[in-house]
Amino acid sequence: MTDRRDFLSAALYSAALAGSSIGIPAWGTTQQSLRRPTFKSDPFVLGVASGYPVSDGMVLWTRLSTQPIHPEAHLGEHDYAVQYEIAEDIHFAKMVQSGVTRAEARYAHSVHLEVRGLTPGRDYFYRFRAGDYLSPVGRTWTSPLGERQTPLQIAVASCQHYEQGYFHAYSHMLERGTDLIVHVGDYIYEGNTGSPVRRHDTGECKTFNDYRLRYAWYRSDPVLRAAHAHCPWLVTHDDHEVDNDYAGLTAEDPDQQDGFVARRAAAYQAYWEHMPLPRSALPRGADMQLYMTRTFGDLLAIHMLDERQYRSPQACPTPPRRGGGSRVYVDTCPSWNDESRSILGATQESWIDRQLRASKARWNFIAQGVVMTWVDEDPGPRQQHWSDSWAGYPAARRRLLESVAASRCKNPVMLGGDIHAFIVADQRIVSHRADSPLIASEIVTTSITSGPPPQKVMEVYNRSDASDVFFASGAYRGYARLTLTPARLEAELIGYVSVREPEATPQSLGRFVIEDGRPGLQRA
Repeated sequence: MTDRRDFLSAALYSAALAGSSIGIPAWGTTQQSLRRPTFKSDPFVLGVASGYPVSDGMVLWTRLSTQPIHPEAHLGEHDYAVQYEIAEDIHFAKMVQSGVTRAEARYAHSVHLEVRGLTPGRDYFYRFRAGDYLSPVGRTWTSPLGERQTPLQIAVASCQHYEQGYFHAYSHMLERGTDLIVHVGDYIYEGNTGSPVRRHDTGECKTFNDYRLRYAWYRSDPVLRAAHAHCPWLVTHDDHEVDNDYAGLTAEDPDQQDGFVARRAAAYQAYWEHMPLPRSALPRGADMQLYMTRTFGDLLAIHMLDERQYRSPQACPTPPRRGGGSRVYVDTCPSWNDESRSILGATQESWIDRQLRASKARWNFIAQGVVMTWVDEDPGPRQQHWSDSWAGYPAARRRLLESVAASRCKNPVMLGGDIHAFIVADQRIVSHRADSPLIASEIVTTSITSGPPPQKVMEVYNRSDASDVFFASGAYRGYARLTLTPARLEAELIGYVSVREPEATPQSLGRFVIEDGRPGLQRA
């Protein structure tokens, strides 16, 4: 990988394009059908991003907007020509591709350029030009064909409420050097918060413009923009990209059920417009296929799941809710263990089973939004669970773990978020039973900024009968840093006591290891 200090200096690099050749425009367009834009100010204020690398390419992203956080500002109804350049070096002396792509008005003038034809297993630099303006430079890479020769550094992020703090975790990812960022949900929050550290637009998101404006506010943060330019991302959503605790087509609040399908469609499109997603994820109405696999040579397969779009409504909601998470007592909730209830949906369950059975990778990460580790939240005689996590879908959890076991895929590891706490635990078909087979391990990252869970919730994860739990704490904001080699995975938990101040000091809260071919976590 290119030296990180060289890359950070590239963020300020803005040499003019010189002698670029115009290639075949994307998606069958012609250069004449696109307008050459003229702007009075920089249209690249939302930055650049890349994602979903394959052996010969990746997705490159940008969005044209001169005033993205102005509610009334837009660039009109015309599509615009955007030039791109890809080079082997930061100064673009060794150009490998250039051409023209399209920024479509119907997708908020975003660009999702799916590059192919590059050399496997190497770094690349990219930039865009629209009118007389040049974008920031981004660093990206292609997947190797064989075994990666250096450790793969992965950051796992979740739950980044703009109003609840500063994005210090992303600064640390850049300082330490990160090859890949995996975001497992709650990239934005659809509502506002009390006592905000910093304020974005007010009101709950309901329309296309609401969601687009909210993403623009988040991308106005320079640290988040730098993290997107620093390396490729893989992403999936959870609930706050649409509506708190929604399930499938069921809104959290029954008073908001009318019009919820249109709201979900608006939210999904705004999500696609602002993420470096491939065109296969382009929403069709209120549907968007986010589940997909990316492999990185022989080392790793990451299977990104969608645990929100296809799920059954949560069991036994607390009135007046029709859906939404709540704590349920098993003895008074007969639907809790209903075999027909799913968190992934039948199609996705079959898909992940096929992916795991076909995987040849030495490591298999299964990334999605919510916690799989469960504990009885009532220390008394009754059994209580949070209905919005995998604990609320016990039959679906069992089916996924049985699928992992039957596939015989190598070194399965679950990645999750949502709970605003670190949880590191082993996974068994029957939790906390030593006689139940150990199937996989789970690493749940805490929130980037969003506030902690109730202390009484975390206490149950630290009880002596929670025997599979190695670490659980909601006291810190931060992220999980994974260092992967053929021989082992090391997970380091990076935490901040507070992110409410412009400056903060990270702490290493613990390191945990999984060795190749040896199921289960160990303390490093």
